[in-house]
Amino acid sequence: MSLDFGGRVAVVTGAGNGLGRSHALLLGSLGASVVVNDLGGSGAGEGSDASVADGVVAEIKDAGGNAVANPDSVTDGEKIVQCALDHFGRVDIVINNAGILRDKSLHKMSDDDWDMVYEVHLRGAYKVSRAAFPHMREQGYGRFVMTTSAAGIYGNFGQANYSACKLALHGLSQTIAVEGRSKGVQSNTIAPIAASRLMGTVMDEEAMNLLKPEVVSPLVAFLCHESCEDSGGLFEVGAGWISRVRWERSEGAYFDPAGFGIDDVAESWRTVNDFTNATHPKSTGSTFQAIQANPYLKKD
Repeated sequence: MSLDFGGRVAVVTGAGNGLGRSHALLLGSLGASVVVNDLGGSGAGEGSDASVADGVVAEIKDAGGNAVANPDSVTDGEKIVQCALDHFGRVDIVINNAGILRDKSLHKMSDDDWDMVYEVHLRGAYKVSRAAFPHMREQGYGRFVMTTSAAGIYGNFGQANYSACKLALHGLSQTIAVEGRSKGVQSNTIAPIAASRLMGTVMDEEAMNLLKPEVVSPLVAFLCHESCEDSGGLFEVGAGWISRVRWERSEGAYFDPAGFGIDDVAESWRTVNDFTNATHPKSTGSTFQAIQANPYLKKD
């Protein structure tokens, strides 16, 4: 079986380097028309350079593909999506990949450090997705891929801004998955570890050589393909490894909602943290089901 993207139009943000470039090149080689978006700024979000996106477009075209460069900021998401509509007449795929780093420990972080990371990672992904979503709903087809990281899932020293926005992207993805389900629109999240300008600030050369962006892009392409039926998923990927991450919840302890205190919580703390009979919730409905199972609610 050979999967292709003939007739599909993909928007890839932050596609001038690293992961985004790799995603754009792969989709272009598989027949998708690609909007290569990149402001061309630094890893800290400063400056701009339109030639960064132009270079990737040239690579795609030289290989026989179809692509157009877009130098707009992701905070102007409407312009990026309009670029896809103007050149290709539709938008089927959005890969929210653009990102910057402003690493500081929390007590040293400035409002500007927080705001800049938020603007690019979270607000930017929202703006692009919000602009594309109505077109996908109308045509009855769409695929989103959000880019989180291990720092977003697990936290990481010096990255409060980055971690918060990255995990929030998964929340955005999950809600798009819920709202798009009946309209043929799917959304998934990847947590890649790959060599990039940003990773180069925290990893040595030997580690960078093992983490090629090209071994992340096949997962991204599959999640964007019409044959993929998964939505709302979270996947860690890197160095030839792909794994799905899911929520796990302990069975928990129940208390009488008519009244219980701090001592009751302390006495049941081991039970609260016991994962022996763990479940794997997938929706807000499972939370209400757990609450309704409280035996104290069933007293006459």
